[in-house]
Amino acid sequence: MVLKLDDKGQKFIRLITWHQMWVSSTGNNPGTLDINGKVQRSVTDMSIRRSRFLIQAQISPRFMILSHWGINNQSFINGGSAGTLGTGASATGQGGKRPQLYIHDAWTEFAVKPGKLHLGAGLHYWNGVSRMSSHSTLNFMTLDAPIFNWYNIETTDQFARQLGIYAKGQLGRLDYRLHVNKPFAFGSSLSAVTSPSAVNVLNENWSTGGYINYMFWDKESNVLPFFVGSYLGSKKVFNIGAGWYSHKGATASKETPTATVKEHTQRNLGLDLYLDMPLNKKKGTALSVYSVFYNYDFGSNYLRNIGILNLHPSAQPVSTDPKTSWAGGGNLQPTIGTGNIWYTQAGYLLPKLKNGTSFMPYATYTLKKFDRIGQSSGQVDLGMNYFINGHNAKITLQYSTRPVYTVSSGNPERNGSKGQLILQTQIFL
Repeated sequence: MVLKLDDKGQKFIRLITWHQMWVSSTGNNPGTLDINGKVQRSVTDMSIRRSRFLIQAQISPRFMILSHWGINNQSFINGGSAGTLGTGASATGQGGKRPQLYIHDAWTEFAVKPGKLHLGAGLHYWNGVSRMSSHSTLNFMTLDAPIFNWYNIETTDQFARQLGIYAKGQLGRLDYRLHVNKPFAFGSSLSAVTSPSAVNVLNENWSTGGYINYMFWDKESNVLPFFVGSYLGSKKVFNIGAGWYSHKGATASKETPTATVKEHTQRNLGLDLYLDMPLNKKKGTALSVYSVFYNYDFGSNYLRNIGILNLHPSAQPVSTDPKTSWAGGGNLQPTIGTGNIWYTQAGYLLPKLKNGTSFMPYATYTLKKFDRIGQSSGQVDLGMNYFINGHNAKITLQYSTRPVYTVSSGNPERNGSKGQLILQTQIFL
């Protein structure tokens, strides 16, 4: 939706709004307890994955301002600011109501050399490391992102954003984005660190990052930072990219109670390949493939267990059964940590139907090997998109697996897997 402010269209305000709704059925991790303290093997829910509003204002060809706000992850139990969930019968049941509305992006930009060099500042999404680290949430080829693509998610960032200064542009077929950021303060003080595994600590150091990719075929727009997931045959794109992120003193560890605290520099590296192309324009078929390799170093044995829209109350302990999940209750799983991750997704857009709609089956494979766990684990997603009006109106059904770990001799050990089925409706204007 564009409101033109002059006859030439050089001054305008662009508005975008979207909702992503989930209906899910989740196989819980072993030992999960429900809000009443009873063992719960599976759970269903209706939730709001994202509800957003974005405004891009171009007051001249050389000046731009962008504002983006909304909510994320509201379920019947999560996302609310009114009331808290207690344990068992003392739960108030108000934890999901009135989620916090907050700013995602707030930045201004000046075109030093239009198209080639733009400088901006604010709370921004011009991230380094990989294409998927700056991915649009409007046009995923899959249901959602794998989450580990946002390496700082809800630690030293604000939902994948940090305050900073960035430079971006395109030099021929070379697309680049670079940033110097001031990460948000997150973690404990250095003096409070007692863990032999690295943990986030408070510091005042700036971070640096960047992502550079070469566009072999069609050029992509970089007016906004949001990379497209799939063009559904409207473009022929083949890119290879690489990026990094570095933050000195982001974490720390203490090997023994009498040892000195050791600070660690967070270093994240990524190398990826993106292919999206039409196969038969007359029939409307297309192929989309993305593959990325991450090497993450947060310090010795750093690991985070994350579960999107996890319906296990955070205040609720898991059961004391010896087969209880090491990661925690609900759909928590080892997601981000020191180690390597290889992720690949591929989808095939089927011929358009007579009514103009189309289906796109897809599959993903993730191979993780975190130092804290020691052993590698694989998991898959299988899904189907139904495009009613491209990405503007679509329905997605996806089944995902995740590894389950239990504790043996103090160490996490793989003990099977669990699954989750999600149906998403998306409309954006």
